[in-house]
Amino acid sequence: MSVDRHQASDPPPASGRGNPHLAALGDDELRTLDAHWRAANYLAVGQIYLMANPLLTEELRPDHVKPRLLGHWGTSPGLNLVYTHLNRVIRARDLDALCVWGPGHGGPAVVAGSWLEGSYTETYPDITRDAAGMGRLFKQFSFPGGVPSHVAPETPGSIHEGGELGYSLSHAYGAALDHPDLVVACVVGDGEAETGPLATSWHSNKFLDPVHDGAVLPILHLNGYKIANPAVLARIPDDELDALLRGYGHDPLHVIGDDPAAVHQSMARAMDAALDRIAAIQRAAREDGATERPRWPMIVLRTPKGWTGPAEVDGLPVENTWRSHQVPLPGVRDNPDHLRQLEAWLRSYRPQELFDEDGRPHADVLACVPAGARRLGSTPYANGGLMLRELPMPPLERHAVPVDKPGATMHEPTRVLGDLLRDVMRDTADRRDFRLVGPDETASNRLQAVYEASGKAWQAGTYEVDEDLDRHGRVMEILSEHTCQGWLEGYLLTGRHGLFSCYEAFVHIVDSMVNQHIKWLRVTRRLPWRAPIASLNYLLTSHVWRQDHNGFSHQDPGFVDHILNKSQEAVRVYLPPDANTLLSVADHCLRSRDYVNVIVAGKQPCFDWLSMEDARAHCARGAGIWDWAGTETGDREPDVVLACAGDVPTQEVMAAAQLLRRHLPELAVRVVNVVDIARLLPRAEHPHGMSDFEYDGLFTADKPVIFAYHGYPWLIHRLAYRRTGHPHLHVRGYKEIGTTTTPFDMVVRNDLDRYRLVMDVIDRVPGLAVRAAAVRQRMEDVRLRHHDWIREHGTDLPEVADWTWDG
Repeated sequence: MSVDRHQASDPPPASGRGNPHLAALGDDELRTLDAHWRAANYLAVGQIYLMANPLLTEELRPDHVKPRLLGHWGTSPGLNLVYTHLNRVIRARDLDALCVWGPGHGGPAVVAGSWLEGSYTETYPDITRDAAGMGRLFKQFSFPGGVPSHVAPETPGSIHEGGELGYSLSHAYGAALDHPDLVVACVVGDGEAETGPLATSWHSNKFLDPVHDGAVLPILHLNGYKIANPAVLARIPDDELDALLRGYGHDPLHVIGDDPAAVHQSMARAMDAALDRIAAIQRAAREDGATERPRWPMIVLRTPKGWTGPAEVDGLPVENTWRSHQVPLPGVRDNPDHLRQLEAWLRSYRPQELFDEDGRPHADVLACVPAGARRLGSTPYANGGLMLRELPMPPLERHAVPVDKPGATMHEPTRVLGDLLRDVMRDTADRRDFRLVGPDETASNRLQAVYEASGKAWQAGTYEVDEDLDRHGRVMEILSEHTCQGWLEGYLLTGRHGLFSCYEAFVHIVDSMVNQHIKWLRVTRRLPWRAPIASLNYLLTSHVWRQDHNGFSHQDPGFVDHILNKSQEAVRVYLPPDANTLLSVADHCLRSRDYVNVIVAGKQPCFDWLSMEDARAHCARGAGIWDWAGTETGDREPDVVLACAGDVPTQEVMAAAQLLRRHLPELAVRVVNVVDIARLLPRAEHPHGMSDFEYDGLFTADKPVIFAYHGYPWLIHRLAYRRTGHPHLHVRGYKEIGTTTTPFDMVVRNDLDRYRLVMDVIDRVPGLAVRAAAVRQRMEDVRLRHHDWIREHGTDLPEVADWTWDG
């Protein structure tokens, strides 16, 4: 069903890849490769359409066809071609290889390849490699109780579902980092190539170390169309496309055509040329000491969308058009012409030549398939938990700050954490399985101590003024949150550890990416064959309350809200109030598995509240009473609870507690600090949640609770709305009021300041409104004086700037 649009083409002469007319494949190898490709195409079509009669042993009837036709055919034949030719080079060269399938909606193709090689049956023994297993393979696809249509976690060999486009290439580079023997092929769809994250990730080749890292072979799959529109890169002139890819630092090899035999030859030549070039680059760097940034090869594969499918349906062109994107024949059950076309389409692959009468693949079909763990569906690199080693964590006491009494000293929490991360980086220097990623903010976020153990990965040019750049470095910085996230996800999914440090306001850029990773984790937790991987750890700093110099554009604490909407079994959020609690939380997160951990901590000087021993106990509880900070005595219940979560809210609550002790000494005040924000949820809704009994014991069931929270106040209400004491809960937090101003003015503008908290106590504790009216007025007067003072002096009031805890 060829459309005769192109002739198969070889790399342009400038690529210098030998004689373009020399056959790469002998007749026997060409025949067996084509047999494998046809078998994979047959299986892909069968998965989309059939629920019975998998080998077409009888005439196709409507009841053999699924009642709901779901899936994507258009990209599948191209993905099958890539799978077939990767099999060939893996087997011939004995490669460790992994493939990231950017057009993940082409799930039928990848499942087909896995079934043919036997890895699917090894993973799912009921899907046998025979007629009965083929029938189950077909029926389960996009069927209730079956498997998704994408290259999902359920698919052996997958680390990338591709449901949301744009992340394949950064995942591929993340997988290649610190895996020097691995070749990661990455199929980039032409629709995906239009996304911002993908466009930026082409620059990852400036960070790939040919000595210590593996190689990435991008395969740009240009089949011309997206869902309903032409693809940009498929419509620009060939010389413009070639110049673009060369500008990205690649050496493109072009495979163009629609005649299968010619395309097989061209693809084999391109694969051999690319892998020869990769081997030469690595040999030059590893054996000859070459330091010049290499120009890595890539393949541009231009074949028709829906290749080998129906040329026309109902008088309209389908093959090589956008109409082949999903289901080319939508009315098979009701339209006899469609049914006849489907049967002719399936039989065009000559299944009797591909499978024996029992449905087992013939020897020719399997001739190119590698063995054992070399198979794409069986590579341990795609089940990274199998390769994961415990991270060597230093004793926390080595980095703890001394706290003889609460609030007597100050430290920058993230700077203290930086010393711990330096030791982790140093202790993994030989095994190279820990990376720190971030968008140009490692030093800004006070983590620069890591440079004592490893510099910043960099393969491009350097100047004398540059600092801490290192061709072999394991600190990854690029001003693209998307690329940082993709690198780290690929790194974790292939069995390593890491941490992503980011300004709090701009981590929102990866909202969608973290969604997809959380979905991945949720599914893999239910797949016993998927080994747990290291958690995805975020350190969010330069946060909302100390972005007073950058202003409103840098003030947004909402990532926590976003995360807590996701699968509760996979998400954790921590707000350590000081340096030692940050150390304890970071230690826990870096040791954990299968979570997305979000740590929010400041980089500015912060009071030290807890010793290391107390910090460990407090973090283990997740929320607890700081009895030394309140004024509860004996068996008397508190009159009010001052609660806090976050470093700045904690300081304001402590200052408010001190004011209440001074001005209303008869008031019984309880101070509660929350580190693990999920503790506020009911136990039935989150593994870390509290029972009602615990919650009421901590916050009381009927006393006013004034809660100073780091982020948007309505989140706390949402987490606690079912609690008995919720009507008495009053939350202060960020109200989307920001500007360039003084640190204390930020909390005043959002009514989170100590004076407002005291006023809240007076307003809500029964009997205080009249009795403490003078105190309330005094608090209001300080706020008014603050307003005038900062406008005259440009700094905070002395009693604020110089405040210390005297409890």
